[in-house]
Amino acid sequence: MEKHKINFVDTTLRDGSHAVSHSFSPKQVEEIAGGLDKTGIAIIECSHGDGITGSSYNYGFSKYNEMDLIKSASKVIKNAKQAILLLPGIGTIEDLEEAYKNGARVVRVATHCTEADTGIQHIQAAKKMGMMAVGFLMMIHMASPEKLLEQAKIFQEAGADYINLADSAGYLLPKDVTARVKALVEGLDIPVGFHAHNNLSLAVANSIAAVEAGATYIDVTCRGLGAGAGNCQGEVLAAVFNRMGVDTGVDMYKIQDVAENIVEPIMQRPQVIRTAPLMLGYAGVYSSFLLHTYRAAEKFGLNPRDILVELGKRRMVGGQEDMIVDVAYQLSQK
Repeated sequence: MEKHKINFVDTTLRDGSHAVSHSFSPKQVEEIAGGLDKTGIAIIECSHGDGITGSSYNYGFSKYNEMDLIKSASKVIKNAKQAILLLPGIGTIEDLEEAYKNGARVVRVATHCTEADTGIQHIQAAKKMGMMAVGFLMMIHMASPEKLLEQAKIFQEAGADYINLADSAGYLLPKDVTARVKALVEGLDIPVGFHAHNNLSLAVANSIAAVEAGATYIDVTCRGLGAGAGNCQGEVLAAVFNRMGVDTGVDMYKIQDVAENIVEPIMQRPQVIRTAPLMLGYAGVYSSFLLHTYRAAEKFGLNPRDILVELGKRRMVGGQEDMIVDVAYQLSQK
């Protein structure tokens, strides 16, 4: 494996927002972001779990105004770059401008893996503001390596600084990650990153596979906090990479301390692979569907596994959370 420095992108305050029902307070954001900033993390992401202005009936309301949370993070981030997520159709360029005023300097523009063209204007707008812009392709198990390369080139041509591949369902096996990352590393002129979910307990293994295939940006969260069964656990991956001799610039003790002393005490439940998250990975369903599925199963007296399998059969993607109730209702009528 050719030696490159690996940049950790911590998304505890974004993907982790799903796991706490979008309830992070400004004080908690300051404590977590401030702690992470001292670890050597390259980028710290903070926004609603579904990106800026994601607070809604469909995705779940934030307990606090997310621009206030972004501002809170910017007060304490001195060494890392501060990032937000933006899903075109949810967040707008005007929202991006407001986030920039509140301290965001990196935007990750997230689209379904076959719809990169919907994010072109957002990438271009970010670059005009002087921001680092990332093309973020979600649900990558639903497209071939060749198709993903085609879509990544759209982001590259728009001015993206790197491309992030997201296994949003936690569905991929290491060999699948290798094939997808390798295709982009060989076919692009910009770096490649990877975002893992742990629904099949493969987040660390898949992140290793991504790095061995040439990825140089890896998404992590403290304690693995995130949608579904969570994300790649940052303090674990830091230790694994230390064992492997991979340079991350991350202080292993400091990231462990942030996870154990700051993040763990505010977690609403342990981030473990329960049956429903396992089925997310098995069926290839978007990880943030989990809590919505639990609620629909309770409302209609169903087994959440049956709902998830049906959602997988229908190839539902991020943004179709409203269909969970429809599917549950239809199953309840059988």
